Amino acid sequence: MELGRRIRALRISKGYKSAEKFALDHNLSRVHYGRWEAGKKNITYKSLLILARAHGMTLPEFLGVEI
Repeated sequence: MELGRRIRALRISKGYKSAEKFALDHNLSRVHYGRWEAGKKNITYKSLLILARAHGMTLPEFLGVEI
């Protein structure tokens, strides 16, 4: 659930009110993106990289961790 809240917060910080609009603008599956935000779908490493790229971040930045 915590990752889902982080994904949602990042989307909102980019000015997107709609998860669907963000997904469409970044060529992501609307269904998967919505489930990731809701914490209802396990997320793969590959999907994390795709999401980080969609937000213009490195994976550590996306996850909010320092290496």
